[in-house]
Amino acid sequence: MTRWGEMIAQLQRTSEAYVLVTVIGTRGSTPRETGSKMVVTAENSYDTIGGGHLEFKAIARARELLLGHSDSQTLEQYPLGATLGQCCGGEVSVLFEYFAAVGKSVLVFGAGHVAKALVPLLAELPLRVTWIDSRAEQFPETIPVNVEKRLVDDPVAEVDSAEAGVYVLILTHNHQLDYELTEAALKRGDTAFVGVIGSDTKARRFRQRLAYRQFDQALIEQMTCPVGLPEIQGKQPMEVAVSIAGQLIALYQADRPAQGKTNGIDWRTLKETFAMESDHVEKASNK
Repeated sequence: MTRWGEMIAQLQRTSEAYVLVTVIGTRGSTPRETGSKMVVTAENSYDTIGGGHLEFKAIARARELLLGHSDSQTLEQYPLGATLGQCCGGEVSVLFEYFAAVGKSVLVFGAGHVAKALVPLLAELPLRVTWIDSRAEQFPETIPVNVEKRLVDDPVAEVDSAEAGVYVLILTHNHQLDYELTEAALKRGDTAFVGVIGSDTKARRFRQRLAYRQFDQALIEQMTCPVGLPEIQGKQPMEVAVSIAGQLIALYQADRPAQGKTNGIDWRTLKETFAMESDHVEKASNK
């Protein structure tokens, strides 16, 4: 069995969303003691808070929280005998801490020289990076552990299935593929950024083709080509990579709220809540 602490370390490296489930209070006979923990992701659960119907309900509640978009904390009370049919008959207070996936999702299309220089830079940023190409031999042997590599026959389909608000970086070896990816990204209407590597001439030709295909001018203007900070003029792969990384940093920093939120838990409030709920259950049972 994978322990919850080991799994959290792995999930933090890959920036995957998860819920940490903790038993923070018990009354009477319960399957596990206070402090027992488990981790729940969209597909799996790790460690245990005691099994049975309690754990089944806790996993279902955690999966509900995983549908959210921002970190949250939720306290739930489970009378084991009355509502869950467990023979223990006690009462458990469970804290659910939802940690949303870290950073914007970025699709990097192409595994050429610029992408090879760029992806390790993006891997050091609060971004979720997916690296896509149809040529297996182009990927380096070693890829950062928090970068997902996708070897696919149809890169354009990856645009269609991406989440809303994704950053799309189009850096392939093929101008026609670049155009098809650009068209697919703009057609979605919900991408946060579409950056295309190339020259001003390439940008002009792409805009003409998009206009010919009846794309609205406002939609066409959402394409950034050449991608990267305009004040950085270098053409070496690392210079271009740093320029693109700088542009993404500016984008995601601009998206952040003015006041950052904390992931800290107000344990005093939670303990008071548990005490009040326990008193309520005790009074009800004595009636």
